[in-house]
Amino acid sequence: MEVWDVYDKERRKTGRTHVRGVPMAPGDYHIVTDIWTINREGKLLLTQRHPQKTFGLWWECTGGSAQAGESSLESVLRELSEEVGIHARPEEVRLLHSVERPDRFVDTYVTIQDVTEKELILQQEEVVDARFATMEEVKELWKAGKMLPRERFPMYVGLLEAEIRKVLDPIEAGQ
Repeated sequence: MEVWDVYDKERRKTGRTHVRGVPMAPGDYHIVTDIWTINREGKLLLTQRHPQKTFGLWWECTGGSAQAGESSLESVLRELSEEVGIHARPEEVRLLHSVERPDRFVDTYVTIQDVTEKELILQQEEVVDARFATMEEVKELWKAGKMLPRERFPMYVGLLEAEIRKVLDPIEAGQ
């Protein structure tokens, strides 16, 4: 059973908790965290959802809901470790974007990690496959309707392209 802290519209903890799977009460929110992992080749890590989950077999970045007592940052570090076996340090992740949705606040992070697909350890009940993809490949998956987030992805494109440039520019300059 997964339990979340409940927040108000101003993102203040209410002191209440909520059990996953039960509809949220109007005006209640929880925190969801996502993280885009960029490797040293400037490619984005995509994970494929378990077929029994909602949007089964769709591709996405790593993420999930913050558990009761967790901060947003603690949540994203845990999800990255649990789902793909990447153990990032807090200083290796940066908040990229935050958005309010009807019953949640979604915090999206980015991290640059020197990791290969062979090093990933997938959480089998959540993730059935993972791969690194170019931004163009990610855009094609989204256009084909096989990529999450559906509605928020366009707002991340420019932000992610800027992060990828931070990785590739020094390489291309011979540094």
